Amino acid sequence: MDLILKYFPNLTDDQISKFQKLEALYQDWNLKINVVSRKDIDELYLRHVLHSLGIAKLISFKDGTKLMDVGTGGGFPGIPLAIMFPECSFHLVDSIAKKLKVVSEVVEGLELTNVKVTHSRVEEIDDTYDFIVSRAVAAMPTFVHWTKGKIAKTQQNDLKNGIIYLKGGDLTEELQGYKTISIYDLKTYFDEDFFDTKKIVHLPIKNRG
Repeated sequence: MDLILKYFPNLTDDQISKFQKLEALYQDWNLKINVVSRKDIDELYLRHVLHSLGIAKLISFKDGTKLMDVGTGGGFPGIPLAIMFPECSFHLVDSIAKKLKVVSEVVEGLELTNVKVTHSRVEEIDDTYDFIVSRAVAAMPTFVHWTKGKIAKTQQNDLKNGIIYLKGGDLTEELQGYKTISIYDLKTYFDEDFFDTKKIVHLPIKNRG
């Protein structure tokens, strides 16, 4: 928790309380349904929570922003971002039901009223969002295909509507076909060695639908 306060010192008491509760909730549920590896559960705040909040260093979402977290797994980056931006709405989607059981229980335990959880393939979701966020669930061309037509036309944030993707390693080949893409090194925001190769990718998408 000190790690979160190191980089986000201006959290409200409610946000601090929710972030503090995360570890116990995940440790309890992870014993029943394994969604986070043993190593990662011991470093939950570094490897999952702070990693997710890298997006909050890139952009401060305006109130009313709609976001979908695709392939949310154990609820990352969606749940930490939902705590950080309580006036934004988050739709957490995954095709694996057992993971969403944990996500739903954590959302309920934290009393997060700005989060909806859906067991579905993203292609079957019929809605539009300002941003689609994810942690490297597929190569970018595949992910763009999955989420086609799901970005809202109307702009309300400083960053253009589109995909915000947490990725690691060398992305040169995977992203070479995208002229408007921006890549941000997470080590710019965070000192820990874990972030040395971690990046945020922003791909603006115009919905012509």
